[in-house]
Amino acid sequence: MRIGLFVTCLTDTMFPETGKAVVTVLERLGHQVEFPAGQSCCGQMHFNTGYRREAVPMARGFARAFDGYEAIVTPSASCAAMVREYHPVLAAEAGDAALGRQVAEVAPRVHDLATFLTGVLGVTDVGAHFPHRVTYHPTCHSLRMMHVGDAPLRLLRAVGGIDLADLPDAETCCGFGGTFAVKNPDVSAAMCADNNSCLMHIGGALSRQRTGVRTMHLAEILASTGAGA
Repeated sequence: MRIGLFVTCLTDTMFPETGKAVVTVLERLGHQVEFPAGQSCCGQMHFNTGYRREAVPMARGFARAFDGYEAIVTPSASCAAMVREYHPVLAAEAGDAALGRQVAEVAPRVHDLATFLTGVLGVTDVGAHFPHRVTYHPTCHSLRMMHVGDAPLRLLRAVGGIDLADLPDAETCCGFGGTFAVKNPDVSAAMCADNNSCLMHIGGALSRQRTGVRTMHLAEILASTGAGA
């Protein structure tokens, strides 16, 4: 399958190893992965803060950059949800019928990594080996908009050598919430007890508390094949 990697802004600028891990996993499964150089921001931050007209060119650019791919895979469920759920809204609000047709063609092919692996490819064992104790925190968008269900946990359970522990209150928001963390930093920090924005938020709190706990994206664990991870 010819797959386009939608790496997202945050992953590209701050967590490039996550993007590389997505490619590693998909290529290990025999798929051709390409990185369309024309991709940019999905427009989620603009949309969520009321700059909806300014987000329209981003929706247009996304549809153009990823046209023709059998599937578009991203490590971010929130960005996937933005494209699938709100790019059609942007096209409708702009009264742009041509954009609406483009979005209707491209958006349904956008998937977060976990649901693509389990739901589209029907795979849970990706040949990973990660002999460490791990717990999983699901993101709000992955649960409530992308409806990933237990897909990430099924993928983790199939990882060789892993010690997977339950996380109490796992479905509680980490407190990041995109621009919420910027506008309401005190509340956001108080809430912080898979998506790199959430990992950045949680990781910052764990670092400040000197817990010695490392944060990793699901893709990085799935890409791992040995004890040196």
